[in-house]
Amino acid sequence: MFTGIVTAVGTVVAAQARAGGLNLEIEGPYPDLEPGESVAVDGACLTVEAVTPTSFSVVVIPSTLGRTRFGEYGRGHRINLERALRVGDRLGGHLVQGHVDGLGTVEEVRDGADTWLIDLRVPAELGRISLPLGSITVDGVSLTINAKTGSDLIQISLIPFTLQRTTLGERKVGDRVHLEGDTIGKYVAALMKEQRER
Repeated sequence: MFTGIVTAVGTVVAAQARAGGLNLEIEGPYPDLEPGESVAVDGACLTVEAVTPTSFSVVVIPSTLGRTRFGEYGRGHRINLERALRVGDRLGGHLVQGHVDGLGTVEEVRDGADTWLIDLRVPAELGRISLPLGSITVDGVSLTINAKTGSDLIQISLIPFTLQRTTLGERKVGDRVHLEGDTIGKYVAALMKEQRER
């Protein structure tokens, strides 16, 4: 479990195909990581396979590769990182499972006086559970939905703190991003669908 509060920006050191999946070696500031731990990598919960003093390695399995953009990552690609929650940690963002629900596309970026506004085209199933002032995770970052301007179009706003400490300030029109919808919203939608089908 995660909160969507990014604690570091890492860099891909190596990306190598492996049995339909992908090995990623990531440089990051977590020297005390141990094999078997979970780390959110651009919002996807991945298991640490190996650790060096300056990096760690994860395996992206085929099913994860098929619903993310990890296949596009190469040496030098910057990524948002968050270690798994410990009991007693502050929940500064919202409950994030690290399960990427799908990919969104940046439709527009506007640089305001004190915030950046980004319009995202989201998959229909995420559009249904996205509400103004609700939560969404974008590339591992917990964000509040600023507005919903269409059934599958949402707007997020990025404050300077977020722009400085994540990779979201690098996003431009046409870029794809990992999305995870609000966990509570997904459960409510699933329960309501089940009741309707009965």
